[in-house]
Amino acid sequence: MTIPRPTTVPSVFRAAARLLAANGHFQGDYLPDPFDREMCVPHFLRPLSIVAALRCAVSGDPHETSLLSDAALGVLALRLEVNGEGPFWGDIFSLEFHVAAWGDVEGRTTECAVAVLYAAADASEQVAA
Repeated sequence: MTIPRPTTVPSVFRAAARLLAANGHFQGDYLPDPFDREMCVPHFLRPLSIVAALRCAVSGDPHETSLLSDAALGVLALRLEVNGEGPFWGDIFSLEFHVAAWGDVEGRTTECAVAVLYAAADASEQVAA
Protein backbone atom coordinates (compact mmCIF):
# COMPACT_ATOMS: atom_id res chain seq x y z
CA MET A 1 0.00 0.00 0.00
CA THR A 2 1.43 3.35 -0.98
CA ILE A 3 0.51 6.53 0.82
CA PRO A 4 -0.46 9.30 -1.59
CA ARG A 5 1.77 12.38 -1.45
CA PRO A 6 0.14 15.71 -0.63
CA THR A 7 -0.71 17.98 -3.56
CA THR A 8 -1.71 21.21 -1.80
CA VAL A 9 -0.09 23.40 0.83
CA PRO A 10 -2.73 22.54 3.48
CA SER A 11 -2.25 18.82 2.83
CA VAL A 12 1.54 19.26 3.17
CA PHE A 13 1.01 20.86 6.58
CA ARG A 14 -1.22 18.02 7.70
CA ALA A 15 1.14 15.31 6.41
CA ALA A 16 4.10 17.00 8.13
CA ALA A 17 2.09 17.28 11.36
CA ARG A 18 1.36 13.54 11.23
CA LEU A 19 5.07 12.78 10.70
CA LEU A 20 6.02 14.90 13.71
CA ALA A 21 3.25 13.43 15.86
CA ALA A 22 4.38 9.91 15.02
CA ASN A 23 8.15 10.40 15.30
CA GLY A 24 8.76 13.55 17.35
CA HIS A 25 10.16 17.01 16.74
CA PHE A 26 13.94 17.31 16.40
CA GLN A 27 15.90 20.46 17.16
CA GLY A 28 19.29 21.57 15.83
CA ASP A 29 19.33 19.84 12.43
CA TYR A 30 16.94 18.20 9.99
CA LEU A 31 16.93 14.89 11.88
CA PRO A 32 19.27 12.67 13.90
CA ASP A 33 22.24 11.50 11.80
CA PRO A 34 21.07 13.31 8.65
CA PHE A 35 23.74 11.76 6.43
CA ASP A 36 23.25 8.18 7.65
CA ARG A 37 26.73 7.73 9.10
CA GLU A 38 25.54 5.59 12.01
CA MET A 39 21.83 4.88 11.55
CA CYS A 40 20.05 2.70 9.04
CA VAL A 41 16.56 3.83 10.09
CA PRO A 42 14.72 5.50 7.17
CA HIS A 43 14.52 9.28 7.45
CA PHE A 44 10.72 9.33 7.60
CA LEU A 45 10.83 7.16 10.76
CA ARG A 46 13.18 9.47 12.69
CA PRO A 47 12.32 12.60 14.68
CA LEU A 48 12.26 15.53 12.25
CA SER A 49 12.61 19.28 12.33
CA ILE A 50 9.63 21.18 10.96
CA VAL A 51 11.55 21.96 7.77
CA ALA A 52 12.50 18.30 7.34
CA ALA A 53 8.93 17.19 8.01
CA LEU A 54 7.58 19.53 5.31
CA ARG A 55 10.16 18.32 2.80
CA CYS A 56 9.69 14.66 3.76
CA ALA A 57 5.90 14.94 3.51
CA VAL A 58 6.19 15.94 -0.14
CA SER A 59 9.10 13.85 -1.41
CA GLY A 60 9.83 11.23 1.25
CA ASP A 61 13.30 12.75 1.68
CA PRO A 62 13.99 15.59 4.14
CA HIS A 63 16.84 16.85 1.96
CA GLU A 64 14.91 17.06 -1.31
CA THR A 65 13.38 20.38 -2.23
CA SER A 66 10.26 20.85 -4.33
CA LEU A 67 8.07 23.74 -5.36
CA LEU A 68 5.28 22.47 -3.09
CA SER A 69 7.46 22.10 0.02
CA ASP A 70 9.02 25.53 -0.69
CA ALA A 71 5.53 27.04 -0.97
CA ALA A 72 4.55 25.48 2.37
CA LEU A 73 7.75 26.78 3.98
CA GLY A 74 6.97 30.27 2.71
CA VAL A 75 3.41 30.26 4.02
CA LEU A 76 4.52 28.91 7.39
CA ALA A 77 7.44 31.33 7.74
CA LEU A 78 5.11 34.29 7.33
CA ARG A 79 2.91 32.95 10.16
CA LEU A 80 5.74 32.51 12.68
CA GLU A 81 7.62 35.01 14.81
CA VAL A 82 11.05 34.49 16.33
CA ASN A 83 11.94 37.04 19.01
CA GLY A 84 8.96 39.10 17.91
CA GLU A 85 10.01 39.24 14.26
CA GLY A 86 9.14 37.56 11.00
CA PRO A 87 11.61 36.45 8.35
CA PHE A 88 14.21 39.05 7.38
CA TRP A 89 14.22 38.21 3.65
CA GLY A 90 11.86 36.50 1.23
CA ASP A 91 14.25 34.04 -0.41
CA ILE A 92 13.71 30.34 0.29
CA PHE A 93 16.90 30.01 2.35
CA SER A 94 15.86 32.84 4.68
CA LEU A 95 12.33 31.44 4.99
CA GLU A 96 13.70 27.97 5.77
CA PHE A 97 16.13 29.43 8.31
CA HIS A 98 13.27 31.34 9.97
CA VAL A 99 11.08 28.22 10.31
CA ALA A 100 14.07 26.25 11.63
CA ALA A 101 14.84 29.01 14.14
CA TRP A 102 11.25 28.93 15.38
CA GLY A 103 11.43 25.17 15.83
CA ASP A 104 14.79 25.40 17.61
CA VAL A 105 13.56 27.73 20.36
CA GLU A 106 14.41 26.13 23.68
CA GLY A 107 11.45 24.21 25.09
CA ARG A 108 9.65 23.92 21.75
CA THR A 109 7.66 20.68 21.94
CA THR A 110 6.35 18.24 19.39
CA GLU A 111 2.82 19.15 20.42
CA CYS A 112 3.47 22.82 19.76
CA ALA A 113 4.96 22.15 16.33
CA VAL A 114 2.07 19.86 15.39
CA ALA A 115 -0.49 22.43 16.55
CA VAL A 116 1.16 25.18 14.47
CA LEU A 117 1.12 22.97 11.37
CA TYR A 118 -2.56 22.08 11.78
CA ALA A 119 -3.42 25.75 12.38
CA ALA A 120 -1.48 26.73 9.26
CA ALA A 121 -3.37 24.06 7.29
CA ASP A 122 -6.73 25.34 8.47
CA ALA A 123 -5.82 28.99 7.81
CA SER A 124 -4.43 28.32 4.33
CA GLU A 125 -7.54 26.34 3.39
CA GLN A 126 -9.76 29.25 4.40
CA VAL A 127 -7.69 31.66 2.31
CA ALA A 128 -7.97 29.38 -0.72
CA ALA A 129 -11.75 29.02 -0.35
